[in-house]
Amino acid sequence: KRYKDASGYTISEVATVVQQDFGTIDILVHSLANGPEVKKPLLETSRNGYLAALSSSAYSFISLLNHFGPFMNAGGSVLSLTYIAAEKAIPGYGGGMSSAKAALESDTRTLAWEAGRKWNLRVNTISAGPLGSRAARAIGFIDQMINYAETNAPLKRSTLPEDIGHTAAFLASPLAAAITGTTIHVDNGMHCMGIAMDSPSLNPTEATTLV
Repeated sequence: KRYKDASGYTISEVATVVQQDFGTIDILVHSLANGPEVKKPLLETSRNGYLAALSSSAYSFISLLNHFGPFMNAGGSVLSLTYIAAEKAIPGYGGGMSSAKAALESDTRTLAWEAGRKWNLRVNTISAGPLGSRAARAIGFIDQMINYAETNAPLKRSTLPEDIGHTAAFLASPLAAAITGTTIHVDNGMHCMGIAMDSPSLNPTEATTLV
């Protein structure tokens, strides 16, 4: 939305410029997400707000690959970023954004097949743990989510931007030549947890033995 009043920033226009400047490319990363009603519960989300989240956060990935795929080198890597709300309910992450992330993960699998057979490209997505980024702060409670993850994840550490970057570098490299259609969680294992270890509803004695 920052570029809506500027010229030359549509996906097709950017793809044309990139091809003119670089010829072919090996790596394509989609990191676009926008939900104008992200702070609204799903039940209160308008049709326009819901479709805007899907369009900006999920369909943009399809369009990006459609325009860039034809001049990517065989064996190239296509990446996107998703969030655990695609798989589990995260109250407060509304406005259709959880639906958009679920669509993104589903599309990753379908695009892995289509782009793999059409251009010999790999397509994967990274499900990142909570980070204090500018975009994440739009939901209004990212600090609480960071604290929750650090307290309850199997690995008691912060998820760092470098963790995401290292995973992306691996997926973009020949080391991941056989990996496609996958959602890789980079969240210190938070995605595998079924209970919150700091929940007051847990018996204190039993919770202590688990820790």
